[in-house]
Amino acid sequence: MPEISFIKPALPKTGAILLPMTEGAALAGLAAALDEAAGGAVSRALEAAQFKGRKGQSVTIWAPVAGITKCVALGLGKAETLDADAAEQAGGPIWPALSAEASAMVAADVLDAALVARLASGAMLRSWRFDRYRTTMKAEDKPKLGKLAFAAGNAAAARAAFAPLKAVAEGVFITRELVAEPPNVLTPAEMAERCKPLEKLGVGVEILGPKEMKKLGFGALLGVAQGSVNEPRMVVMRWNGSGKKKSQPICFIGKGVTFDTGGISIKPAGGMEDMKWDMAGAGTVIGLMAALAGRRAKCDVVGLVGLVENMPGGNAQRPGDVVTTASGQTVEVINTDAEGRLVLADVIHYAITKHDPKWMVDLATLTGAIIIALGHEHAGLFANNDDLARNIEAAGRATGELCWRMPLGDSYDKQIKSDIADMKNVGGRPGGSITAAQFIQRFVQGRPWAHLDIAGTAWSAKDLPVSAKGATAYGVRLLDRLVADHEEG
Repeated sequence: MPEISFIKPALPKTGAILLPMTEGAALAGLAAALDEAAGGAVSRALEAAQFKGRKGQSVTIWAPVAGITKCVALGLGKAETLDADAAEQAGGPIWPALSAEASAMVAADVLDAALVARLASGAMLRSWRFDRYRTTMKAEDKPKLGKLAFAAGNAAAARAAFAPLKAVAEGVFITRELVAEPPNVLTPAEMAERCKPLEKLGVGVEILGPKEMKKLGFGALLGVAQGSVNEPRMVVMRWNGSGKKKSQPICFIGKGVTFDTGGISIKPAGGMEDMKWDMAGAGTVIGLMAALAGRRAKCDVVGLVGLVENMPGGNAQRPGDVVTTASGQTVEVINTDAEGRLVLADVIHYAITKHDPKWMVDLATLTGAIIIALGHEHAGLFANNDDLARNIEAAGRATGELCWRMPLGDSYDKQIKSDIADMKNVGGRPGGSITAAQFIQRFVQGRPWAHLDIAGTAWSAKDLPVSAKGATAYGVRLLDRLVADHEEG
């Protein structure tokens, strides 16, 4: 990612310059100064290209004056709709527009400092790449831009506003890296180890292995893991930012299946490589904890992740097995590919009994059914508390990480009734994402709870405004906003 800086307005002598412009706005500030230095070439080029400043519209002007390699005019849309969140989304295209340049500046001097900071945040979010395993990439195919300067009327204010945004972006990058890693590298044990650097931010990190989880009665989680030679882990991360000795924390719980073959109920071969990101819910929780600690969030939060690998080994769980969860409830395993809810069942019980959460949210790439229902534009939101659901939806709209509330109800719950145990882990094809949420709800003990099924949003097959093709880190910014809006008053 580039080094972001904020500087006083002055035309650069070399490099590229980007002009962020609202719809219908005349050239002003540095943009006007550049046009004057270019003998009106900038304004003539914008007029010829019919540039109006509409959102996403852009025009490139090559070598407008000596030393300046190119000038890019980027449309921000209508000024009256350019709030902080819109500015962040609009800032995403800044990075691909400038990344090939040796040096570049964004002439944002006519904008409010808060908007400048959000433009910079969008550019930073969009800059993330995962090139760790590329050994033959040509130099011309790699980004050259190491530093990106934003000229602001009040550079100090923009710099201060950017600081917490940078912390959140760094949390996003942690999640994206975890989700992008290949499964032969990111085993449950390795993923647990990668939580330890959060201690430098002030996060308490505790790692539990099979022996500790067996003592806790984690029959459901351990049942999923028993077919793999890679042992499971659970990680508990604590951020105490309230300054209070005693307070009721909020809890975030993530499904962390580092690779999911489906187990004995094995998945089809086509596309199975995508199952490396079946740990994205856990990855989001880890990145979120880094974001909250990095910006020194003034609240108490516990993040918990259950990390397993679901393999069809000689000791693998069988369809028809009955497991006893940490809560004491029994589950008939009908399909070993419905494993994420088993992992969550034990971790959620631990969250409640050990941490007494004020409210909690779990995240999981849980069902293909949610992709059929909502595509890749919305995550599925399930909740037993209307206020919590409304707050999550609002945070999703603000950050562009959209979710859509789905129903829960007794008629769906009846679909997971077992003939020999307290419940079964699947309820058939109809309403598959709903019955999965109903299963999880049986372990929340009436606490305010929400479940985000992020199977359709954790990975993108195309570039998005603030994220390139690949791992999105969906949920980090959404939940950070949820905490900021409702727990840090």
